Amino acid sequence: MRDKKEFFGLLNELNGQPIESYQQVVGDYDFTRYVIKCHPFRVQGPEILPLFSIRVPQTIAEIPSVLFESPIRRTALEDYLLRGFSAEVDQLTSFDMHGLAKRNIVVTSPEQKILPRNTILVTGEYVELRVAIQLPLQQMLVDGVMTYAVDGVRMQEILFDELMESVVNSLLYCNMDAQEVESFVQSMDNADRLRQHLNSSGQVAFLAEGSLLDRAELSDLPDYEHAVPLGLADGLGEPVDTPYGGTVNGLVVPSGLTVILGEADGGRIELMDALAQGIYNHVSGDGREQCVTVPDAVEIISEPGRSVQNVDLSAFYREDASKQHFSTDWADSFDSQAASLMEALEAGARVLLMDEQTSCPTFLGADSRLDGVLGEISHISLAARARQMVDELGVSIVIAGSNLVAEYIPVADTVLQVSQSVVSDITAATKELEISPASTAPSMQLSPLLSRLRWIMPSSIDPSIGRDDVFVKVDEDGLMQFGRTIMDSEDISQLVSLDQLRAIGLTFYYLKLRYVDEGYSLREILDLVDRDISNEGLNALARDFCGNLARPRRYEVAALLNRLPTFRVSHVTE
Repeated sequence: MRDKKEFFGLLNELNGQPIESYQQVVGDYDFTRYVIKCHPFRVQGPEILPLFSIRVPQTIAEIPSVLFESPIRRTALEDYLLRGFSAEVDQLTSFDMHGLAKRNIVVTSPEQKILPRNTILVTGEYVELRVAIQLPLQQMLVDGVMTYAVDGVRMQEILFDELMESVVNSLLYCNMDAQEVESFVQSMDNADRLRQHLNSSGQVAFLAEGSLLDRAELSDLPDYEHAVPLGLADGLGEPVDTPYGGTVNGLVVPSGLTVILGEADGGRIELMDALAQGIYNHVSGDGREQCVTVPDAVEIISEPGRSVQNVDLSAFYREDASKQHFSTDWADSFDSQAASLMEALEAGARVLLMDEQTSCPTFLGADSRLDGVLGEISHISLAARARQMVDELGVSIVIAGSNLVAEYIPVADTVLQVSQSVVSDITAATKELEISPASTAPSMQLSPLLSRLRWIMPSSIDPSIGRDDVFVKVDEDGLMQFGRTIMDSEDISQLVSLDQLRAIGLTFYYLKLRYVDEGYSLREILDLVDRDISNEGLNALARDFCGNLARPRRYEVAALLNRLPTFRVSHVTE
């Protein structure tokens, strides 16, 4: 290992040399208070972005172990440190002659959700941060041709001034606001306690009274002027004790079949979004810090145009054998939502969330008063199966709307109304209404649907392109290129980070390499991948060193895999 003086001298020697000379910086360097490692890279054109890891020993960082003594605290602390470092780097942004912002130090910027990542790792021995550095270049005109050379002087500024200042200010405990970091970690403890309460009580979600549900962007956080707090009718709230926030009063969504009535502009959409996003913890100041949902809740929407591969839709059709092994390259609105529901159950979902605004009308329900006019139609709506699914499969369903959900009320366990962001329980009142239930669906057992297994055809997962046997690229618009295939993640509503999307692409390659050829079903593969990530971390997914992954849920992995255009299953068993 070389020391920082040798590194400084090396950059002096490289100054003005051909850009290929930059590869000489690969190695480990002792910067006294921490160690920098430049990982191997290839020079392919003027855009050179190698990865660096910065490891600070705990004898220098001195972060109290109480802040990372549990997995939930460790994730919260790592998120806090990453936000601090990213904020420091933002202050170093420079502008070129065209007025474009440019950062030489490139690091993941976390969103409002707290996610396990591989960008930063805190242990009892050290704190390690992974960043990419855009290597600076000099432009030279040689014989009328523009060429590039090493800018060693600028590289010295980046490593010895900018990076050093950012590391010292954000990763050393002596330079942190001790009260702020402690409060940040404790907030995650509070959310975790609320989620534990749901697990022990068998409930679906908890939304604290006064929460601000309409908080789409971080830029909105300081603006509370138009945010309407969640209100609860008298007697509706349930108190739950938290370790650092005292007793929190909130709306509890019970298990079973729950209907939420309300207009789209009256707070219903925001409430349903809070339920869908409550699978994640939120940063302090977001407004939804105390809005939590059980981790196996999946939002089901209609996605006309998606592909479907050998999914059993027979529960939603009358006497149509072709729907038992349904495949298509372009599903319509009904079939796409039915397939998404069955795929979510296959992946292990225990709670299904649906809103009429993002659903197929004929999938949600049909007006039974028209049965005599229209005769028997081929589709079977979810309304006709919902009660059976809850009772026989043990899942919970939350269905929301204002026009298409009446048929659920006669068979619902709970009916809530949201108006002007105030929620009330109107179960008793709606049960007195003369509402006809959905038309009776043909008798069939649903439990065999959960024992139905699909096996992946190995050749249908191909991450290669050209000379690269693995190619996964994610752009800012949520498009992922996996090998030769480009996928749009826009409709995967509970995917909240591009780093999650990137991890899903690598997961496809990982499961193909490790498990697809070993005779495991898709459901078993999801179990194994979950186990591996829990035991080995996100780095297990990547063949090469990286620092831009966030952990996805198995449900989003399954959702994207099922939508992979080349995806095929070799056989299906009951």
